[in-house]
Amino acid sequence: MPSKRRIRWAVLPLGIAAAAVLAGCTPTELHGFLPGFTEDGQPATNHVDMVAGLWVNSWIVLLVVGVITWGLMGWAAIAYRRRKGQMGLPVQLRYNMPIEIFYTIVPLILVVGFFAFTARDQAILETQYDEPDVSITAIGKQWSWDFQYDGASDDETVWTMGVQAQTDERGDVISELPTLVLPVNESVKIKLQSRDVIHSFWIIDFLYKKDMYIGRDNYWSFTPTREGEYAGKCAELCGEYHSMMLFNVKVVSAAEYEDYLATLREAGQTGDINDAYDRLQNAPGTGAQGEGSEEGDN
Repeated sequence: MPSKRRIRWAVLPLGIAAAAVLAGCTPTELHGFLPGFTEDGQPATNHVDMVAGLWVNSWIVLLVVGVITWGLMGWAAIAYRRRKGQMGLPVQLRYNMPIEIFYTIVPLILVVGFFAFTARDQAILETQYDEPDVSITAIGKQWSWDFQYDGASDDETVWTMGVQAQTDERGDVISELPTLVLPVNESVKIKLQSRDVIHSFWIIDFLYKKDMYIGRDNYWSFTPTREGEYAGKCAELCGEYHSMMLFNVKVVSAAEYEDYLATLREAGQTGDINDAYDRLQNAPGTGAQGEGSEEGDN
């Protein structure tokens, strides 16, 4: 039997190697190659770190379980292989109580643990701000987005309407996409509505998405922590042109945000968006609008 000293000398190089590998990881690798982080590890929102942590830690636990499972499978295949001269089946064991307990208790612990950590983080993600700095209504429609900034510009509600993406023959987007503008480091609460079918509001770098239903409003609260431009899209198959239901997100300074709202007010895009709304029926490639829509709606 090897001495404890020999075991220590065997484990020490493994520990040093593991530490060296982890120390050499970039922030991107440490966050599981998820979007939402800069090269120096700055998150896009106040919740991105938490979501990435749940993802990475879950994969580490699952990898350990996988390595143990694969190791046991390999060991059993080698140790109990049929040897030369052997005939028939090996001796069968009806029960092995320690193993029975092991593969009953350990999976139960894993399931309960995953549930507990997921429920904890989801409760934080789903906690809505009672008095956010910014309140916005995002409306999904076939196949674009409208954004209403509630009481944002001199206590007056302003809005912008979008049309679906127009693409060229190669499938590249050639039209201006609807844009949601957010102020950095200010709490945001978005009310999510649908005008027609089920949609899903997804800002990819924010690592979260929420569905939008007819007759039921959903809410999402967060704080953008980094200025920049981010891609958004519908994540629920919603019809023929679902893939063209795209939008942009711009996180800007507070001053730039106020200037943007002022331009919407000056353009006359004020009041409740539902009063000005006329559903667009623009077929991709034509730019045509539905009958009765007003030029000012876009």
